[in-house]
Amino acid sequence: MSDLLRALSGEKPERTPVWFMRQAGRSLPEYRELRVGTRMLDACLTPDLAAEITLQPVRRHGVDAAVFFSDIVIPLRLAGVDVEIVPGRGPVFGSPVRTAEDVTRITTIDPANVDGTAIAEAVRIVTAELGETPLIGFAGAPFTLAAYLIEGGPSKDHLRARAMMHADPESWEKLAGWLAGISRRFLEIQRDAGAQVVQLFDSWAGSLSPADYRDHVAPHSRAALDGIGVPTIHFGVGTGPFLADMKLDGAASAVGVDWRMPLDDAIRLLGPDAVVQGNIDSALLQAPWPVLEAHVRDVIARGAGAKGHILNLGHGVPPETDPDQLTRIVRLAHGEL
Repeated sequence: MSDLLRALSGEKPERTPVWFMRQAGRSLPEYRELRVGTRMLDACLTPDLAAEITLQPVRRHGVDAAVFFSDIVIPLRLAGVDVEIVPGRGPVFGSPVRTAEDVTRITTIDPANVDGTAIAEAVRIVTAELGETPLIGFAGAPFTLAAYLIEGGPSKDHLRARAMMHADPESWEKLAGWLAGISRRFLEIQRDAGAQVVQLFDSWAGSLSPADYRDHVAPHSRAALDGIGVPTIHFGVGTGPFLADMKLDGAASAVGVDWRMPLDDAIRLLGPDAVVQGNIDSALLQAPWPVLEAHVRDVIARGAGAKGHILNLGHGVPPETDPDQLTRIVRLAHGEL
């Protein structure tokens, strides 16, 4: 069993397992060279290209897991939703979902009919090369997907999405339930093709109050993960005020912690039997190595109080990151520095 899977099962391997959110792409020159002339969503849906991008950071950094190269809007694209990634802006939807009629229209699409052929093929290519190194599949969480759909693109405060919960709770529940099915279907496609772990990524959950998260969001995220049959990681940004709820009543094998909360504080909230992931501050990747090294050692020390700890960033790899910094972190976690 790999060190990552041991940590997720609550064991403490000799070496702290480490991988980085958004390690596939962004900061790697080989990725930028490979992507020339190919749009983001096209790259995600071209099996050999997506597979190669997924494998690049494993070869370069020696991380303990690959994370499947994709985008959180890919399952919506596969379901027939009109969405494009606009450079410098992010996902933009041709028809935002804002009314009860809009919700009825989009939820007529059956998540079971999402064609995952390209995704499954890419996963098979990756797992054939990885050997004992596990592949992490991932999907966007229902709230984050809903925020994009309702706003029509990126937003700072997700007012329309949060308003729908209270102004039209029936439509909200219908939409969020459908999105839970879409997320789960995408995770199942990756699992069935060979992913050994899956992560649900809730980028925008931090805009919610604890009550709104518990009442209107957590049940749908739980539905996306519960009983999926492989270890699960649940990560959100800004979720400190309701971190304990991120365990999703046991549906999450591990909880990711962003950079704002020290891991020992997070463990006190989650309980000593929790498995945690995180939480190097991505900003410190720009710092001189002695500063970053001290920070990483502190994160590892604070994570030692958990039943299991997976070293990671508190969010994703910034595009301007020097890849050598990531390699040094891996070597440090593995006791090679």
